[in-house]
Amino acid sequence: MTCKLSLATLSDVARTAAIPGYDRASLKAGIVHFGVGNFHRAHQAIYLDDLFNAGTDHDWAIVGAGVLPSDAAMREKLAAQDFLTTVVEQDNNKTAARVTAPMIDILPVGDAAAIIARLADPEIRIVSMTITEGGYFIDASGTFNPAHPAIAADGENPNAPKTVFGLIVAGLKARKDKGIGPFTVMSCDNIPHNGIVTANAVVGTAALSDPAFADWIRANVAFPNGMVDRITPATSQREIDFLRDNFQIEDSWPVYCEEFKQWVLEDKFTAGRPALEKVGVTFVADVTPYEHMKIRILNGGHAAIAYPAALMDIHFVHDSMEDPLIRAFLAKLEKDEIIPIVPPVPNTSLTDYFALIEHRLLNPKIADTIPRLAQDGSNRQPKFILPSTLDNLGQGRDVVGLALVSALWCRYFAGKTDSGKDIVFNDASAERLHAAALKAKDDPSAFLVFDDIFGEVAKSELFRKRFAHALKTLWEKGTRETLQLYLDGKLAV
Repeated sequence: MTCKLSLATLSDVARTAAIPGYDRASLKAGIVHFGVGNFHRAHQAIYLDDLFNAGTDHDWAIVGAGVLPSDAAMREKLAAQDFLTTVVEQDNNKTAARVTAPMIDILPVGDAAAIIARLADPEIRIVSMTITEGGYFIDASGTFNPAHPAIAADGENPNAPKTVFGLIVAGLKARKDKGIGPFTVMSCDNIPHNGIVTANAVVGTAALSDPAFADWIRANVAFPNGMVDRITPATSQREIDFLRDNFQIEDSWPVYCEEFKQWVLEDKFTAGRPALEKVGVTFVADVTPYEHMKIRILNGGHAAIAYPAALMDIHFVHDSMEDPLIRAFLAKLEKDEIIPIVPPVPNTSLTDYFALIEHRLLNPKIADTIPRLAQDGSNRQPKFILPSTLDNLGQGRDVVGLALVSALWCRYFAGKTDSGKDIVFNDASAERLHAAALKAKDDPSAFLVFDDIFGEVAKSELFRKRFAHALKTLWEKGTRETLQLYLDGKLAV
């Protein structure tokens, strides 16, 4: 017999899943988090749930917030189950479910007055966010774009903001006007130097309406950099049905994830923080080495396998890694062109780290999908692939493999797989990328015109040469044969 997830049914849920060992009513808000999607609920919320289960820091509960229509749908579904989430952790040899309860509310989505009022509450000492790589209004070089229409609109109407950064600025302003100290602003997104990127976005937004206040933010608000890691697929009806059939729990939006998780964070906080080191968070003075390792090797690896797998009609990530060509392609790319330009990481073997990633990507229970990895490439390529390309070029190294990754992305955006099936794009820049990819079949340079994506990389004659040849080969011989040529050392000309 199944039961619908709620605070009232936790005793029944406990028959098949772990439940919180703390009284949810004892929690007090300490964090407002923008973007309460799957990754947040499988990562930051899990660490806090672990901490609360340890009997400490119950004044650091989460209040959710959001500005997108998808946030409204999430709020509706989670509110109906008392903001509880079932998290299903899946390793190769086990599957376990737990119910987490560190979130006590989600603010009305898009209600600027309600969100600003909560941000101004002195109980709130951290404002965090998981808003995806595309939510920071930055170009290929990581520079914040204050001219973006959404940001410009907040600059013109600072008292009625609609973006996350406009709301944060308004919340900080309200606190300052009331004589309340500022909160810490903490990014939990996969972006190099995410704290610096977030600081630039908040300060840049504030400067549009009040330059002096922007200077005050820069001087008084902490923006710690952090590295976050846990493979967390999207939730579909498949996952909802699995939870009901195997754990007898009805959860409108459960989260599935791998067992592995990691969080490395700079210990820079304006108004205190929960004792997350007690539950596995690594606090460091400088997160940069860990960021480089994870973003280049794991996220770069994701981006590298996404497009050949898509072109070869492979749907699941573990199936792509079981294909000998794709697995060998990733291994050679990492060994030859990614790992060699990743700076050393304290007490870490980069080759061992990549071996761990291979194991994680081969996990069939996660059922992570290639469409998820392939989405939003216009934001992910400049952050996960092209920095490695640029660093190799800067060191006088060849980029045969990395140029092939870019060519595979271009070939993908032509819109059909090698077998002729239509590709469904999920990218804010899909229209311009698709048009350019079609032109690039005859003129490869047509895909390299986007300065906001390729930046300095496109100016390299070596890269342009490698890209053009790889793209030509993909069109003439197909993905499988092109990968084999790369593996055989015969792709370069």
